[in-house]
Amino acid sequence: MRRGLLFVLAIIAFVSCDSSRLFEENKDLDNNQWLQQDTIAFTFTIRDIGKEYNLLCNIRNTSDYPYSRLFLNYALRDSTGTPLSGELKSLYLFDSKTGKPFGNSGIGDVFDNRLMLLENYRFKYNGRYTVSFDQQMRLDTLGGISAIGFRLEEVIKETK
Repeated sequence: MRRGLLFVLAIIAFVSCDSSRLFEENKDLDNNQWLQQDTIAFTFTIRDIGKEYNLLCNIRNTSDYPYSRLFLNYALRDSTGTPLSGELKSLYLFDSKTGKPFGNSGIGDVFDNRLMLLENYRFKYNGRYTVSFDQQMRLDTLGGISAIGFRLEEVIKETK
């Protein structure tokens, strides 16, 4: 019985592998709160400048989030700290009329959303890069946000 369960779990893990994902990390926020002064940063390495990449932000929120939208800044920097890209982004977490949450829910009132930062982006150099996020909701303590993450995907072009 145990061996059969392990086999099923191994098959599920193999099938659910995401071949386009090169890096993904999520950081949990204490007490489901994102403090204004907290900048959340992720460091990753680019090894092939000949490819295109998608850069995305993962946002996990609860139904306690008090607004329909989230505003955040992102900044992409190279290994010397030189800014490469950055801007204010917004994402609807709830329908503003009905209050229905967007995103995927796996556990009760927790929802996972993904925000595209840069699509089909080409890095100029191999090396280490850092992307950072800070909330721009003009609140010292923003409740209802349980995790912020970063995902780097290789753009895979389909051949005909």
